[in-house]
Amino acid sequence: MNLPVSFILISLLLVNCSKPQKFDVLIKNGRIMDGSGNPSYVGDLGINADTIAAMGDLKNATGDTEIDASDLVVAPGFINMLSWAVESLIEDGRSMGDIKQGVTLEVFGEGVSMGPLSEEMREQEQESQGDIKYDVSWTTLNEYLEFLTSKGISPNVASFVGATTLRVNTVGYDDREPTPEEMDSMKLMVKQAMEEGALGVGSSLIYAPAFYSSTEELIELCKVASAYDGMYISHLRSEGGRLLESLDELIQIAHEAGIRAEVYHLKQSGKENWGKFDAVVAKVDSARAKGLSITADMYNYVAGATGLDASMPPWVQEGGYEKWAERLQDPAIRKKVMQEMTTPTDEWESLMQAAGDPAKILLVGFKSDSLKYLTGKTLKEVAEMRNLSPEETAMDLVVQDGSRVGTIYFLMSEENVKKQIALPWMSFGSDAQSMAAEGVFLKSSTHPRAYGNFSRLLGKYVRDEKVISLEEAIYKLTTQPATNLKIKKRGALTQGHYADVVLFNPEEIQDQATFEKPHQYATGMVHVFVNGTQVLKEGEHTGAFPGRVVHGPGYQGD
Repeated sequence: MNLPVSFILISLLLVNCSKPQKFDVLIKNGRIMDGSGNPSYVGDLGINADTIAAMGDLKNATGDTEIDASDLVVAPGFINMLSWAVESLIEDGRSMGDIKQGVTLEVFGEGVSMGPLSEEMREQEQESQGDIKYDVSWTTLNEYLEFLTSKGISPNVASFVGATTLRVNTVGYDDREPTPEEMDSMKLMVKQAMEEGALGVGSSLIYAPAFYSSTEELIELCKVASAYDGMYISHLRSEGGRLLESLDELIQIAHEAGIRAEVYHLKQSGKENWGKFDAVVAKVDSARAKGLSITADMYNYVAGATGLDASMPPWVQEGGYEKWAERLQDPAIRKKVMQEMTTPTDEWESLMQAAGDPAKILLVGFKSDSLKYLTGKTLKEVAEMRNLSPEETAMDLVVQDGSRVGTIYFLMSEENVKKQIALPWMSFGSDAQSMAAEGVFLKSSTHPRAYGNFSRLLGKYVRDEKVISLEEAIYKLTTQPATNLKIKKRGALTQGHYADVVLFNPEEIQDQATFEKPHQYATGMVHVFVNGTQVLKEGEHTGAFPGRVVHGPGYQGD
């Protein structure tokens, strides 16, 4: 009997349709939050290799690995817009502090990037290392990122090229304008970095030598990045007394270079500046209404962390650390620095003055073993121990430690932190390393944001205080930053996207790190997948290192 071809095709189709779908990983019955900000729904998600293969009702499907996600939120992996895990990932590729919070992409480059490096800069990088030791075997930024992934890391990594790094590479640490030849060299470095996958240009303008860069210099660098659809992202020249003027500069750079721009860790530092919140929002909203893409990120704490250099005038730091330390030992210069450290000014940003009290300045990172006993003490306490002023103590510590000394400053208001979280153009960054609560990392203290920034958002501010909805928080941690950065196939639970997926208990997600005891992992994150490979299982690291380099929109590689 000869059957019609159409009958045979229909029969084969029915047989094929009746076959259950098979996945490498099948996540069932989860509360799906796809990153869009839309209401969640209960559903399933299938992963094959490194890709999200299917979503929805997959009740007839099977998986080599099956996870019942009942009572768990299933979301895209979180994006850390400001990570300093550049050294901690060399030491420990597991990225424990951030993986246990669901961070699957670490974004580097706040002013300083790990390339491009001259031979002299490589030597300086080697000599200035603290507790973590490593060989500086790379020159370009992309070579560093490839070094990380070839070594083995759990999260994905991406980076801006640092404007400070470009300046040191050409001008050095001098307080002067670049020559035309030096400017051309910097622009060529931006071009190379963008073509190798950098996300754009990052600056940190309160610190020397970045402080010496003019607005025009930054515009010229950003024009190159703009040609590759990159972003300009900046630690503003001031987050306190001249906050509004500094925001104007960022908006001017965005306008004149034709580039998207983001403010690193937006804040209003110092009690006298807390009232500037509304004016900041008005400036950003006005710029956005005129067609500029202006965004911001933040960490969810009232204290920031940097070094004692942020308490001293930039001129004394000209020439780099060695020159700075040498000047601080000259009695005449010390007297002048002391005067400027205690005199209010808008000429430079003093975090000591913004804190208002040396008791609100916590010393957490010493390079020298002989000074580590001071870790966790306030500047006030150490000054009293030495019978010196806080200013003299700060100068002495910089000289004695051979470093800028890691420092926490209490600067912001809790009310403003909450209001910032709710801003529609806000995303999040830890501004910290991704550390492990063990080994070499315990030699120094740190800011609790290194272990708790993202879980604190989801626990304290979303679940407990209901500042924003959980769906909106997930959007701000995933799709929004991925869209701002123009990263492809990440930041959303979408068929065909890379399988960066997190599963957490919304009732248990919580930061545990405190200023007194910062080396404590967050809780409530149950499973984490990076590029389809499980790196966290039932809250414990699997030992997998599937992290890759994530490239910006100008990437011209394969």
